[in-house]
Amino acid sequence: MQRLRITFSRGDEVKYLSHLDLMRLWERALRRADIPLAYSQGFSPHPRISIAAPLPIGVTSDGELMDILLQKKASPYLFIKTVGEQLPHGIGIAGVAQVALPLPSLQSQVRQAEYRVELATDKREQEVEEALSSFMAKKQLPWQHRRDREMRHYDLRSLVDRLWLIEWQESRCTLGMRLRTDSSATGRAEQVTLALGFPDPPRSIHRTELILAGG
Repeated sequence: MQRLRITFSRGDEVKYLSHLDLMRLWERALRRADIPLAYSQGFSPHPRISIAAPLPIGVTSDGELMDILLQKKASPYLFIKTVGEQLPHGIGIAGVAQVALPLPSLQSQVRQAEYRVELATDKREQEVEEALSSFMAKKQLPWQHRRDREMRHYDLRSLVDRLWLIEWQESRCTLGMRLRTDSSATGRAEQVTLALGFPDPPRSIHRTELILAGG
């Protein structure tokens, strides 16, 4: 038995793919590459595949993480080569590493995520910096938004670890965000931009990294 951790990217070509469709895509690619997948027990066995912190629809990434269990050992180099040939445009394998079998589940280790968020704006650079500083100076920020027909109430400030300005140009800016992403709560970039005073949805949201416990 072997446990591999795959780092992969999701580009514009597949940013509207649902999490379920992504799981099916990976399962199909792994089977076509003859990867010796391990399966769960029971009446309906399924491949032991786990993708951490599923991306919201429309978000791209170059820091996605996935754990898979294999019945027998496979070379990470050959894994990248054979599986990569079966993946569609928009999905790319950035790295494969062996991890210890007894480690906790991948999802339970996720603590934070970093994002690069591009916005249209008429704010001056100083105004953007002041909005970021004002947000981070708050101790609490009661917030609500509707999701899946349900109004959710929470403290948005507690979900934000860092905010910074990456780039400012006339009519647009790019922000960096480190948001809480764990089993109890997940920060959403588009809600943070609303709280910062940007009324329009971001032009793009790109996840750059998932941060694990101890990372």
